[in-house]
Amino acid sequence: MMCILTAILSSGGVAVGNASTVGADCILGEHLMDWYQDHQYHRHPLRIGSHAVIRSHTTIYGGSTIGDYFQTGHYVDIREHSRIGSHVSVGNYSDIQGYVKIGNYVRFHSNDRIEQYSIIDDYVWIFPGVELTNDPTPPSNEMMGVHVHSFAIICAKATVLAGREIKSDALVGAGSVVTKNVEPYQVVVGNPARVVADVRTIKNKKTDEPVYPWRYHFSRAMPWEGSDYDTWLASLK
Repeated sequence: MMCILTAILSSGGVAVGNASTVGADCILGEHLMDWYQDHQYHRHPLRIGSHAVIRSHTTIYGGSTIGDYFQTGHYVDIREHSRIGSHVSVGNYSDIQGYVKIGNYVRFHSNDRIEQYSIIDDYVWIFPGVELTNDPTPPSNEMMGVHVHSFAIICAKATVLAGREIKSDALVGAGSVVTKNVEPYQVVVGNPARVVADVRTIKNKKTDEPVYPWRYHFSRAMPWEGSDYDTWLASLK
């Protein structure tokens, strides 16, 4: 095991996998509200897989499970009861509010806010300043998470309203406010977001070649890197 820890372990049951690095002033296993209510020990195990890179000032609450090759930027908060897959990256100053389910190979950029009960499937890109909301009639006790399906892309500073779905291969344009479900391959922009194109019609600005679905044109940090998506997918069968 090669695990460099310079963090505060707030509660028992924190496990970090082999070949992981934890930066300065991190808190792993932060107490949940029950400790603040009675100041008694409550066991909420935190499990983080191998090869993690957790950068300085990250706080991860107890009661969560995170897969291998997890990375954070600086000043990231991840609340309790999060279920996060492998090869997930969370950028600087992002806030994941807990009770979320996140798949594999998901990329969050900086300053993202993911509210409780969000579901994010595999191979999703969420760019800087995105907000996934969960309260349809604020303030209320009726929480409805956003569901982002595999291979979808949400561009910078977009907001998705509670309970909406961004379906596979959809593209939400920068600054959009999504008030309705976005269907597969749709491109939506504006406030409120409206359908303007099929993602498969978008071309590279330099080469005029198709760029979507992105998995056929981009492979960096993906499991098909060094090959192509179809060859990799066939190898799984």
